[in-house]
Amino acid sequence: MLRGPKYKVCRRVGGMVFPQCQSPRYTSTLTKEGARGGRKGRPKPKSEYGTQFQEKQKAKFTYGVTERQFVNYVNASKSSKKGNPANMLCQALETRLDNVIFRLGFASSRAFARQMVSHGHILVNGKRLNTPSYGVKLGDKISVRQSSQKSPLFAELKSKLKDFKFPKWLKFDLDKSVAEVIYLPELADGDQTLNLNVVMEFYSRT
Repeated sequence: MLRGPKYKVCRRVGGMVFPQCQSPRYTSTLTKEGARGGRKGRPKPKSEYGTQFQEKQKAKFTYGVTERQFVNYVNASKSSKKGNPANMLCQALETRLDNVIFRLGFASSRAFARQMVSHGHILVNGKRLNTPSYGVKLGDKISVRQSSQKSPLFAELKSKLKDFKFPKWLKFDLDKSVAEVIYLPELADGDQTLNLNVVMEFYSRT
């Protein structure tokens, strides 16, 4: 789990990568900074490298992965012959179990979803997993462990998800509280605030 000054990270990468940065309080900090003058003069235009680096950082913080994990995902995507590298990177990030739990609405943030997985609340195909980075596969079924369903974390889950808009690549059975991966996500299914093609361009420099 990544820790640090979240407001500062959001300002640096130019995106609302944490839930805390999607609040009026965060917006007010930007207003106050502007009122104090901030940087004098017009901001310097970013170089191509600077833009690509910022997009990489934004993607890394959005999915809450370390630099090493992110590089591993990128390298695997570049070497894959299954499709467009940016598409494969999106697939690798989106199919992380912590992200799936977040996408299903079980948790309000990816950080919270990581905790749910780490504490053993989540089952994949009936097997208890505690590895947030686990990559779900086509046909996998995700559910909450029976003993955890009585926990305050999940007590109101059915009512909470009644009108929830699930991603198209995940099918959720409200009666059984079981989700299934019906197809592997593509770029159109990922976080639309990110440009993973630009991220791949950044790593093509090396």
